Amino acid sequence: MLIIFAVAVGLFFAMNIGASGAAASMGISYGAGVIKKPLTALLLCGIAVFFGAWLGGGEVVKTIGNGIVPKQTFTTAIALIVLTAAALSLFLANIFGIPLSTSEVTVGSVIGAGMVYQSVYASKLVWIFMFWLLTPILAFFIAILAAALLKSRFVKTWIEAPKAARFLSVLVVLMGLFEAFSAGMNNVANAVGPLVGANLISTNSGILWGGLFVSLGAIFLGRKVLETNGKKITTLRLEEGCIISGTGAGIVTAASIFGIPVPLTQITTSSIVGIGFAKHGKEVLKKDIVIKLLAVWIVSPVLSMVLSFTIIQVVIEKNIYPIIIMIGVLISVFGIKFLMRKPAKSGKILLSEEH
Repeated sequence: MLIIFAVAVGLFFAMNIGASGAAASMGISYGAGVIKKPLTALLLCGIAVFFGAWLGGGEVVKTIGNGIVPKQTFTTAIALIVLTAAALSLFLANIFGIPLSTSEVTVGSVIGAGMVYQSVYASKLVWIFMFWLLTPILAFFIAILAAALLKSRFVKTWIEAPKAARFLSVLVVLMGLFEAFSAGMNNVANAVGPLVGANLISTNSGILWGGLFVSLGAIFLGRKVLETNGKKITTLRLEEGCIISGTGAGIVTAASIFGIPVPLTQITTSSIVGIGFAKHGKEVLKKDIVIKLLAVWIVSPVLSMVLSFTIIQVVIEKNIYPIIIMIGVLISVFGIKFLMRKPAKSGKILLSEEH
């Protein structure tokens, strides 16, 4: 019974990943009006996500399953708690209005389990944390360079040509599919990695079923996210949308090949900030945007880590003292919410047309 429940939680988590993160990948194509119908955008997204998970999700699944903590750490109960802690972290974050990264939340939850039994692979964590730190910075500078190229006379003349619009329309859809593909490669592990670690399913079965449910989540539950993201980026030009999707997809795909779970949302946000910086200068680097990025970067793994650690200590080890730590973390989350209570003043600058 516990096995069935653990698998069910993992697949439900996969659907939510598809609905929240994966569906956003087609937001630029839909918001720009290149794809008219939301169902078409979601179907394309679902197909790309599935193939990304099926063809390239194995390495990240292995990292979540046995690359952060020893495989023997994962029992059925531990896998269930890890997934529950990750899902609960996202639920609490939604209540507090703090956008968290599913990859960082899942890694934090796995670390929490490893801390209980003092079995965490520190060298692997160094690699993961390094990717988390460097990939948004890399995306920022790539976007700046690409945006600078758009200002060159040759590129500008070509973009303004009548035939360019059709080419850019096709390209922005392809970049959106590439982004969805990369999301499938990287994010399916968040849902099925602990199940694979506990030997409840094989790696191949995990990426197949995980990819399927992430895909279904994007198709059937992703419309609200698609609509929201589409409205937010309607003022982005097609070539800028290509840069954002292409940069994020390329970085996430590279990380997935190395088996590193990375936060696609933060990478995409950094690309948008990079384009804004290239167009408007340092005025886009407002304090509140930096605080929000840092808050997500820190809160995502810490909240899920403490939740996972506390639940295992209380439920399995019968130790109630970690509850005090949990209360402290929740107070800290309220503090983060207080810091993030004001909307980013630079949002219009980042997404506005160049005058």
